[in-house]
Amino acid sequence: MSPFRSWMMERTDWPVRPSSAVNVWNTSPSKRLTIVPPIVAASWSGAVQSLGGSADFRSAFTPNGRAPRVRETFVFEAQARSLERIAATNGEAFYRGDLAEAIAAHARDTGGVMTEQDLAAHQADWVKPIQQTYRGFTLHEIPPNGQGIAALLMLGMLENLDISCHAVDSAASIHLQLEAMKLAFADGHRYVSDPNARDIEYSQLLDSSYLAERSKKIDLSRANTPAFGTPGPGETVYLTAADDSGMMISFIQSNYMGFGSGVVVPDTGISLQNRGAGFTLEEGHPNRADGGKRPYHTIIPAFITRDGQPVMSYGVMGGPMQPQGHAQMMIRMFDYGQNPQAACDAPRWQVFPGNVVGVEAGVSPGVMDDLRARGHDVQTMPPARFGGGQLIYKLDDGYCGASDWRKDGQAAGC
Repeated sequence: MSPFRSWMMERTDWPVRPSSAVNVWNTSPSKRLTIVPPIVAASWSGAVQSLGGSADFRSAFTPNGRAPRVRETFVFEAQARSLERIAATNGEAFYRGDLAEAIAAHARDTGGVMTEQDLAAHQADWVKPIQQTYRGFTLHEIPPNGQGIAALLMLGMLENLDISCHAVDSAASIHLQLEAMKLAFADGHRYVSDPNARDIEYSQLLDSSYLAERSKKIDLSRANTPAFGTPGPGETVYLTAADDSGMMISFIQSNYMGFGSGVVVPDTGISLQNRGAGFTLEEGHPNRADGGKRPYHTIIPAFITRDGQPVMSYGVMGGPMQPQGHAQMMIRMFDYGQNPQAACDAPRWQVFPGNVVGVEAGVSPGVMDDLRARGHDVQTMPPARFGGGQLIYKLDDGYCGASDWRKDGQAAGC
């Protein structure tokens, strides 16, 4: 029996949460209706306020002149037809067929620059993950242009420090994590770019000697202010699944900033993404906006192994919150022994420019005062700012699933 399995049998603090399932089955065995859940409804309403100036967006996503409300049913026949075309052609219709032609034509008609040739030139890359070992567990992330390296950098610095000697959720523990995260973002926003435009080998950033030197910049008594920029908010969808053969998958998708750019191709349901916002306009920067380049990208599925064997597939949604959430899950589970659901439910923090630290209401006032005394500008923020996690932990005889209360998802098995 694994140590983690033994721990689960001894502990009694597993949180009990109501299911947040949102699927409703009607009388027809061939049709399923999905009602709009609370958090999606709130996000949808916010998107209408910011993107509602687009007639195409309003036509597609406000069928009654407004965002759908909680428990209403949203039917999108144009998008269903597009998905059927994509499935029937193995994606060809989207990149080289009639859907590609519709996207390019809409771009021409509305002042855009995307062409049929741009879509046809698209290719997906099969990449080797980058990794960092922390407390004997190895975290695997998608390499740049993804931001997962920031989580690895943070954990690589903290590997040189003893966080567990400070109580979980104490000011000292949170302070060390914040300082390591700020240093990691300082590096990430300087060096992460399209791999073909990089001006450094990313292995240099993950070198143990380099990370040990970076960790020496962390002062337990005060907050430092390394310069970095933070991308905008995200509305990402993360899914993890596992089967009885031991196969596990970590999957993530996002149009960025909710509904993406707000540009919707008429009669297709295709809402174009907004990932160009991840570029910088700084001259000479490897992530400077340019044709044929991929920008700094926020979406990062994560996977943990130990001694080469799978341990956990997981992700934490939320734009720049993602690497911060990945690292916080690792620290809670492997420094403080929390089970996956407890680690997911616990209050989170997020760093912002200017020594601003966002914390959830669950952080005690005394801890917030202590962090302020160390130089952090601590601000309580709503749960929506801290993403949402989904986790599957592999056991000797099955799996342990966890789902975040900050989202409408759920953990389910059969």
